[in-house]
Amino acid sequence: MVVWLSRLLIGGLTLLYPLAVYWALTRGGVSMAALALVPIAVVHGLRAAKGTATSWIWFGLCLLLAAWTWLAQDSIGVKAYPVLVNGGLLLAFVWTLAYPPTAIERLARLREPELPPSGVRYTRYVTWVWVAFFAMNGSIAAATLWAEDHVWALYNGLISYLLMGALFLGEFLFRQYYRSRQND
Repeated sequence: MVVWLSRLLIGGLTLLYPLAVYWALTRGGVSMAALALVPIAVVHGLRAAKGTATSWIWFGLCLLLAAWTWLAQDSIGVKAYPVLVNGGLLLAFVWTLAYPPTAIERLARLREPELPPSGVRYTRYVTWVWVAFFAMNGSIAAATLWAEDHVWALYNGLISYLLMGALFLGEFLFRQYYRSRQND
């Protein structure tokens, strides 16, 4: 499977995941909700078979959460996936702070390969902002584990995405301002 296609698939499935889990919990119960992890696990499994090391971890985590949900008949297992996603992103971004280039610098260099030192500093700060976001978002996602299903789905399937979008937009607008001030 092409790497970018598998990433796109995992991203799309993860984006729709809270809605799928909520639908399954309200229509078929916990056992059906456990099945929401299967497509994500399959994509990670295919990536793992191609030698992607972190995909083995994600494959195992998805299977573990699905099995826990199924065997314990407890929705906490399927509700924990967004917490793990935020934790994984948090670790990935922290890793790039320790071993540059940072995640945001890598993205910036796709558009501007000759990023000046001021741009590298800026992307480092933005990476720290995303680290804080993933820590906060993951903590709130963890707090919703014991909430009513509709509260969990509302936060993890809508509010967290709106917050992420607001951060993207806010950073974009600030970057435009920051760049215009550098050119003055």
